[in-house]
Amino acid sequence: MIDVNELRADPDKFRSSQRARRADESLVEEILSADTARREAVTRHENLRADQNAFGKKVAQAKGDEKQALLAEVKELAAEVKKAAALADEARSLQEALLRRLPNRIEDGVPEGGEEDFEVLRTVGTPRDFAAEGFTPRDHLEIGELIGAIDMERGAKVSGSRFYFLKGVGARLELALLQMAMDQAVQAGFTPMITPTLVRPEIMQGTGFDVAHDAEIYRLAEDDLYLVGTSEVALAGYHSDEILNLTGGPMRYAAWSSCYRREAGSHGKDTRGIIRVHQFNKVEMFSYTTVEESYAEHQRLLAWEEEMLAKVELPYRVIDTAAGDLGMSAARKFDCEAWVPTQGAYRELTSTSNCTTFQARRLNIRERQSGEGAKGTQAVATLNGTLATTRWIVAILEHHQNSDGSVRVPEALRPYLSGLEVLPVL
Repeated sequence: MIDVNELRADPDKFRSSQRARRADESLVEEILSADTARREAVTRHENLRADQNAFGKKVAQAKGDEKQALLAEVKELAAEVKKAAALADEARSLQEALLRRLPNRIEDGVPEGGEEDFEVLRTVGTPRDFAAEGFTPRDHLEIGELIGAIDMERGAKVSGSRFYFLKGVGARLELALLQMAMDQAVQAGFTPMITPTLVRPEIMQGTGFDVAHDAEIYRLAEDDLYLVGTSEVALAGYHSDEILNLTGGPMRYAAWSSCYRREAGSHGKDTRGIIRVHQFNKVEMFSYTTVEESYAEHQRLLAWEEEMLAKVELPYRVIDTAAGDLGMSAARKFDCEAWVPTQGAYRELTSTSNCTTFQARRLNIRERQSGEGAKGTQAVATLNGTLATTRWIVAILEHHQNSDGSVRVPEALRPYLSGLEVLPVL
């Protein structure tokens, strides 16, 4: 959640952020009103407690009838203190509930609007001209079936729609891709992680997901646990309720995990193949750093994502995501979208977000301040970024396909596939 002191000091910044997100500006006023009520309730409780303490000293010194009269007043005052404490707790709870509804304040320069209002920052590489090469490209599922890599029919038989089997070179290709991503992350100084895919509700909510209303999340009701849609959730919770030492620079983790999404709002969209599925694998980068360093760290995460895209030799573009498409936690998000030939469109392969202190405040993750005159602790900044996922297979198969349906393996991936240069048609 955001810092209420910051909101109180400059509410216009948050009104502007809500406007850019196309979200409810009146929530800012509700929080300010609740904040005033909370402070007044706390002050009243503290004043009554002070009166109660002073009264206690008078009672101790009194005798006889005077003492009995004072004891009656003490009893009445104690009831007022108890009532004031309950009202203060109620005011705190209301303010916290409102704060949990307010998305992170966006960074300056984030495009306003919704999903289609992104800004293209750059385009890298050129889509293949299949017409000039004399053949019509096949889509990834047709290729996947020709080379024995994807089996949607049996995936549906075993688990239902939007499930699949990767087999043969398909399974090997995903393992190669994720291992290359993990190797790159380790070389860049990330600590490799295998994370839990089931988390507690307070960790899911602390990361910024609404466990009560988010239709994308799978829940195991009997255990009150949630399947993660990204290992960002587990990594964000890894240091919850801790004080970190960031004097040596950002703390970086790279997690390999399976991810689960219900895709509840995507009926009829991308139903063919493995573009939008319920389960997939991913290597995710996650950084803990200072707020001041978070903006430079965000650019580094983006650069590492682009390095991976260059290794698999895909044309792509980088977009600055519009405010209304950022989600709850992100103050800014950059997506890398690769060209998918049969769709004639760029599709998201990576995403990196700077969540500033939003997640850390919810999860109580702080750093001890350093430097001259520094005292106490402050919330850290958290950032995340995708380094590879199952969806990359879509763009790799389509962009690197040959006229017979076989697929050229990008050079950087070949050492992870025992030197294989072509995924052959069976």
